[in-house]
Amino acid sequence: MDSPLLELFHRIADPPSAAARRYVVDHALEDRVRFRNLTYPEVEADFHRLGGTTTPALWDGTHLHQGAEAVVARLQAVVNLGRD
Repeated sequence: MDSPLLELFHRIADPPSAAARRYVVDHALEDRVRFRNLTYPEVEADFHRLGGTTTPALWDGTHLHQGAEAVVARLQAVVNLGRD
């Protein structure tokens, strides 16, 4: 069974967003995480529909994890435990 794609909502110039993107790349999660740049209106709409207020934010299909610490913690679960 394939693992669900995670969605990382981010802003290019936002340092916490950069830290989250760097974690994805450093841990070779590019095939599991879709980057969603909030520059685009449709991405912004999706972000707000999910209850987003803080970047970066990671949607795992069930929960929106907001803020760099929460995002990295969720990504660590994927890396360390192989959990979705």
